[in-house]
Amino acid sequence: MESLLLQDVYKIYKEGDIETVALRGANLVVQPGEFVAITGRSGAGKSTLLNIMGGLAVPSAGKVLINGLDIAKMGESERSLFRRQNIGVIFQTDNLIPFLTALENVMLPLQFAGRRHCTEEARNLLSEVGLQNRIHHKPGMLSGGERQRVAIAIALANHPGLLLADELTGELDTATAEQVMTLLAGLNSQRNLTLIIVTHNKVVANRANRQVHIMDGQLTEITNQIARN
Repeated sequence: MESLLLQDVYKIYKEGDIETVALRGANLVVQPGEFVAITGRSGAGKSTLLNIMGGLAVPSAGKVLINGLDIAKMGESERSLFRRQNIGVIFQTDNLIPFLTALENVMLPLQFAGRRHCTEEARNLLSEVGLQNRIHHKPGMLSGGERQRVAIAIALANHPGLLLADELTGELDTATAEQVMTLLAGLNSQRNLTLIIVTHNKVVANRANRQVHIMDGQLTEITNQIARN
């Protein structure tokens, strides 16, 4: 499990003479093992924030500390290695390779990491997300919720302490979204993962322990609650 600290984070995009400020002095503290939801309207900076927390983008200014290490100061290769070893990211689009089975998709990051027993480990991960009977199915044969479960298994492959999810229920129906959120809440508890989800869905956000709202590139605490079942 990982701690996260954002301190005066700015992200400015430039296109010619036009500057767009996506994040404007964002501050956030997430304790190890917390489950935090970040809410906000489209274009408020949610995805930009998640990309910066995950080391997929670099802030224009400010600090991004994970377990005390400022990933904003790391070079690209160092940050990439740190991300592979410590952070799992799940996107709204599952990004599965269509011609590989669920098992083969989950095996890929394990093989890249040089793990010896990657087939057995991938089977265990798919079993953990409830897909033990679907491991030989390709993405086109799986439902939207099942594909997201495969994506979750992939994100867990390198045993990250921090798991980030970007609108992962956005393309799912209500019942399937609830199943996926129940799975994530269980993983947060059982694995003691630090879990941060970005969502515009209030029902999804209510599953978190804390909610933080982003507006005009700044973060504001909404509530402290425990709403998980």
